[in-house]
Amino acid sequence: MPVKILIMYSDKIDDLFLSQLSEWELAKINYNQLENVKTRNLDLGDFKILIQFNPERMRSSAARVDSKSIGGRPCFLCSENRPTQQRGVAFKEKLTILVNPYPIFLRHLTITSNVHTDQRILPNFPTMLSLAKTLSDEVIFYNGPQCGASAPDHFHFQSGNKGFLPIEDDFEKGKQVKLLAMKHGIEVWTWTRYFRGIITLKGDNPEMLIETFNNFYNIISAVQPDRPEPMLNILAYFDPSGWIVHLIPRKIHRPTQFFRNGHDQILVSPASVDLGGVIILPREEDFLKINEDDIKDIFLQVCFNDDEIEGLSKSLV
Repeated sequence: MPVKILIMYSDKIDDLFLSQLSEWELAKINYNQLENVKTRNLDLGDFKILIQFNPERMRSSAARVDSKSIGGRPCFLCSENRPTQQRGVAFKEKLTILVNPYPIFLRHLTITSNVHTDQRILPNFPTMLSLAKTLSDEVIFYNGPQCGASAPDHFHFQSGNKGFLPIEDDFEKGKQVKLLAMKHGIEVWTWTRYFRGIITLKGDNPEMLIETFNNFYNIISAVQPDRPEPMLNILAYFDPSGWIVHLIPRKIHRPTQFFRNGHDQILVSPASVDLGGVIILPREEDFLKINEDDIKDIFLQVCFNDDEIEGLSKSLV
């Protein structure tokens, strides 16, 4: 994509944020409140996890995503149901870029389909790469159905400003990653002792990235053949060397802590941001009590372990 077009999109997004935060009171209040959001770090050895207490994320963390609940409410991503103050920027005629009014990031976007269609990544992964290159200051993320998407009935991505998610720096430092293979210019990396089984693709050839992703999708689909799509979170971003794509296959939607009662409950529903190293907690009591062992246990429940990811990655290469 020509540099002029990239700059144009950056300017459009800047203008969108400025106008929305001046015209839309809900968005203005919630972005201003990010300055007061409580955070703390948990040390898990060679890396850290950021814990964020963000009560505005309750509607996402505790969202009912069963078919009955989804069918019983209007879709909040459809244009006719959005707040009248919410405006957007078109992307390739099929998507609209919106300011997310319930932010985690200082710049938090929702990038939604213009038609009401299910959350599915396989036909839309090329668009994810295009978005990552166009919005080069952002990390694009995808939450699959039952993997943190609070609107699994309406296709969408989200994005947030680079430099916020610990996984970005962790990959750059390379302590938890090892190069498994290089094929047609695409690097395939795996992670160890990270308590989340991750496969990372890196390269500057979009066609080969798409082919490698399709192979991965077929492999994980065979492991979860009864689902409409395999459980998957994805984080993607672009830098001068090309794309970096973190693929995080899942086992379950929510950990046992989510369903416990009383003091034993931790209301956490991991999605891409959480697996990227920022745990979002909508209740202060959970923010105060969650510890390193809880984090390890939650990750190991919802994600594949090192041995399992190793088997998947060997099939990939």
